Amino acid sequence: MIYLHKFLPLIFSPLFLTFFFIIIGAFLKSKKITLVGFLILFFCSLPIVSNKLIFYLEKDYDPQDLSTLNEANAIVVLSGMVTTIKTKDGLNYEFGGAVDRILAGIELYKNEKAPLLILTRGKVPWQIGLPEGEYLKKFSIKQGVPQENILLTDSVQNTDQEAKSVRKILKTNNIHIILVTSAFHMTRAKKVFEAANLKVIPYAVDFKRSTNKITFMDFIPTAGSLGKTSKFVREMTGRLYYNLKY
Repeated sequence: MIYLHKFLPLIFSPLFLTFFFIIIGAFLKSKKITLVGFLILFFCSLPIVSNKLIFYLEKDYDPQDLSTLNEANAIVVLSGMVTTIKTKDGLNYEFGGAVDRILAGIELYKNEKAPLLILTRGKVPWQIGLPEGEYLKKFSIKQGVPQENILLTDSVQNTDQEAKSVRKILKTNNIHIILVTSAFHMTRAKKVFEAANLKVIPYAVDFKRSTNKITFMDFIPTAGSLGKTSKFVREMTGRLYYNLKY
């Protein structure tokens, strides 16, 4: 069951559906079915489509000023921003676009929004190297966060496990946390952490949406737009999974 909501998005992803209809169309010698596959790929690759979908994921959150946040018992930064790179000298680690998560967590701590910074040991079985939280702890210490004020969860593989592991650390009742994650992921993460009996103050970062005028370029398919549409499918599948679970 751990991987169910990770596997389902693959089935409903634009690429899978495209290949499915093309293969079925070829097998049945049906040009109409094959065309459906190509149309799915075309529409899911349009910037004007993918941008609307990303906006929907992030619509409940806007960038916040730190001064507007109430203080909490802990700042929780979710994993999902580090890539492991194998070199001839060993393993190196590099931040991806979601690096805003840890930078925001550190900034919140330095602004005394909470006395603890909790990082999650996120790592799925096919990844190599350190669990993400261990690398982020070293990074946070370099940025001036005292080691004794950084806590790590158990090894975790998804948002549900992150929430339960954080609750395990913060054992008392009436615990308030500032939850830091990407804007598109916040709706799902907030629900899961509240299901773990934690009071959540959301602090969304890593926004993917942008405000631009619509031009003819928005009607030309791109690989980046296909990636955004695929992200929408993954996130909505995750939301559905946890809505049914909780």
